[in-house]
Amino acid sequence: MADTDILIEKLNTLMEFSAIINSSLDTSLVRQRAIEAATRLVDADAGSLLLVDAESGELFFEVATGEKGDKLKEVRLKSGEGIAGWVVRTGEAAIVDNAYTDERFSRNADSISEYQTMTLLSVPVRVGSQIVGVLQAVNKHDGLFTEQDRNLLVSLAHQVGPAIENSRMYEMMRDTFYGVSLALAEALEKRDYYTGGHTNRVSNYCMAIAGELDLGEKEMETLWLSSILHDVGKIGVVDDVLHKPGRLDDKEFEIMSMHAQYGSEILSHIKGLRDIVPGVRNHHEQYNGLGYPDGLKADEIPLIARIISVADAFDAMTSDRPYRRALSRKEAFAELQGNMGKQFDPLVVEAFVTAYKAK
Repeated sequence: MADTDILIEKLNTLMEFSAIINSSLDTSLVRQRAIEAATRLVDADAGSLLLVDAESGELFFEVATGEKGDKLKEVRLKSGEGIAGWVVRTGEAAIVDNAYTDERFSRNADSISEYQTMTLLSVPVRVGSQIVGVLQAVNKHDGLFTEQDRNLLVSLAHQVGPAIENSRMYEMMRDTFYGVSLALAEALEKRDYYTGGHTNRVSNYCMAIAGELDLGEKEMETLWLSSILHDVGKIGVVDDVLHKPGRLDDKEFEIMSMHAQYGSEILSHIKGLRDIVPGVRNHHEQYNGLGYPDGLKADEIPLIARIISVADAFDAMTSDRPYRRALSRKEAFAELQGNMGKQFDPLVVEAFVTAYKAK
């Protein structure tokens, strides 16, 4: 293959991997893809991504390939240590033809990983003007690393830096988002003291059911959030009804039933929570269409709402109330099975029973 054809192929590979890296907000995936791209671009045996610890200034191996790559996560390089440290300090790329004769080279990583570094290409990873890490390719398969390899890896590093930062910011926002959701749920439980721990138990039951139904990652995430916030609408229920120690009369039950609608109205104002509105709004629908607030039946009810319905009912039945004793788990499962096709989706009940038996 002519040199021009090889270069075109490498540039196509660079664009391909750049698209992959920038299409994901999954931090671990972005970093892993960066290493795969680096080793393929410059035909290297192994690669690594080291990040700068913002507090200590030390470099640590975030991702490393090769047989002993996992061992490198034990290694931390002091500020300025090793070739990677030199790259961070100077902001320049380094092409090393013989690592063991280069005075900048630190043997710590090789000693721990039992891997011998011979040739090395190391380039800075930047976010704006700040160097946040180092991307490395180790041991070129055929010969030495070239200036063309350096240029390709530098181009990739230009993509990796912003992609890592974007995924990190997304992760921080998601963690904050989850934290706020959990705080809302906890605030509700502190107000509704009859149902202490209810939210956490319902969430756990939902996850067990989802595992049996083989839900995808996105559906699992939506279900988890929906289960955490399924009763958030009780914030709008008056204390006399919410805290009544006995059974509710018809008028009080009508007031309490509004919590599903209140919950959906509250959450509909938050763009990031709109996907969970159906689970919150419809978790009191019944398979036969006699539930509330919309009178949906069977598959008209969103699957997530059908799952929460079963988990919610099971926890209610197995929890003590001032006006009745808790059912045993065996009795509660019998109630669920006796109401399959009526109140509950048979598929969801069967999945719950299977998950429980597998414990």
